[in-house]
Amino acid sequence: MQVSADGRWEAGPGRVREGRGRGLPSAARRAALTSPWGRGPAAVAAGALPALAFPAPALWWLAYVALVPWILLARSARTRRRAALDGWLGGAGFMLAVHHWLLPSLHVFILVLAALLGLLWTPWGLLVRALLHGSPSAARCAASLVLVPSGWLMVELVRSWEYLGGPWGLLGASQWQVPPALRLASLGGVWLLSLLIVSVNTALALLVAVPRARVPAVAGLLVCAVGGTAAWLWAPVPRPAGTVRVGLVQPGEIVGADPRIARGEELTRSLAGRGVQLVVWGESSVNRDLTRNPAMSARLAALSRDVGADLLVNVDGRHAGQPGIYKSSVLVGPRGATGHRYDKMRLVPFGEYIPLRSVLGWATHVGKAADQNRMRGTRQVLMPVGSAGGLRVGPLVCFESAFPDMSRQLARDGAQVLVAQSSTSTFQDSWAPAQHASLAALRAAETWRPMAHATLTGVSAVYGPRGEPVGGRLGTERGAAAVYDIPLAEGTSPYARFGDWALYGAMLTLGAYAGAAGARALRSRRAARAR
Repeated sequence: MQVSADGRWEAGPGRVREGRGRGLPSAARRAALTSPWGRGPAAVAAGALPALAFPAPALWWLAYVALVPWILLARSARTRRRAALDGWLGGAGFMLAVHHWLLPSLHVFILVLAALLGLLWTPWGLLVRALLHGSPSAARCAASLVLVPSGWLMVELVRSWEYLGGPWGLLGASQWQVPPALRLASLGGVWLLSLLIVSVNTALALLVAVPRARVPAVAGLLVCAVGGTAAWLWAPVPRPAGTVRVGLVQPGEIVGADPRIARGEELTRSLAGRGVQLVVWGESSVNRDLTRNPAMSARLAALSRDVGADLLVNVDGRHAGQPGIYKSSVLVGPRGATGHRYDKMRLVPFGEYIPLRSVLGWATHVGKAADQNRMRGTRQVLMPVGSAGGLRVGPLVCFESAFPDMSRQLARDGAQVLVAQSSTSTFQDSWAPAQHASLAALRAAETWRPMAHATLTGVSAVYGPRGEPVGGRLGTERGAAAVYDIPLAEGTSPYARFGDWALYGAMLTLGAYAGAAGARALRSRRAARAR
């Protein structure tokens, strides 16, 4: 069954049925899909559906079918303008659904952001219609299995720019708990997973709507299945290289910086005698620069001596001799700060700074936007941990764990363990904590380096070098300290070695398609002049 170019429902090539018979849409449904008042909400809902594949629902399998309604809607658009609108509204629905937990902080501004970022899917809606509208040939259907996913990947690439909010909610990230998908991530990163998922959705949409596309659609599904199976069976895996015992400290929901620090100290002392080699605190766990506060530095140094391990804390404050406020990972040993410090490089728009504050500063009056911009660091840092035999730790702060390139660079520089220090306490009762913690599994699988995700209020978790969970998670319902024997690994993953080849392949594919389309248009114009 399909929608013809004039909007009528067809049972197959050359036959149009008006609404009787089992399985055919009712006249009311047809009217809703041709009416802008009905089609608009349908596009928003279709775009929002894939959000259920992410935590907290974590219906990972839904990702492989969730785009089908959106694709069918854009395909059935009577005009290019309508297809562009379907792309925009669906994109707005997706962004709003994936980031709905920002509503208490940004209020109505989240609607503005969703509408603006939704515009990125406008070309994708046009691409879907160009390839699948009407009765496309088998060759065009086969090409769509590569071009539609490539177009989606370009949207993900552009919106991953940190100034547009970063790569939160990349479709491939919904597969964080699926071992075969994690194996694919080690080959091509989260981008390869997104390509695979959109290709499967495109093939299913073809099976539903284009009878003549049955052969290329089934062939496409088989290629995806065989490729995923081959990766699971034969893709290289990291070599075990021992373990390191790490303690994560999660104070829980505590009001006030000083009580939170005191609770962190108490929980850290409970780790004494348990053989931990490194203790990790969450983001903004310390509110004063240690070089300007020798008393706080001495307290943490004494704590390190009591436990017998270095502490990786996170300072949210002003540094001596530097203007502005930084968020910094600081390593503290038994004699105080070791001198290793990483200043957060990628900041959360509106949460940690307001872009174009002179223009958008009014956002502080309608939500919990940053009242003062944080300062950016300039380089990534590896920290050798003395209490762990010089173990090289690569720190990331907060949503930096969403950026594949940052963890990949740390792994290439020689990091043995990745550590993300985070705080999602503002969104404690939302999907955000679980979504954030899940990203560590992807980063670990991509790089073959285990990753510890330590937070103030949950969810804290650890994943091994294949993205597998290590130990239990610390949820948002409690404060606690937990010890993890984290497996280490040797070797360089294909993704760490070759980088974003899936992205470059998508670019080349779209470039070839655009070039061919341009050549056809040029030939048509020349033929028209000749006549």
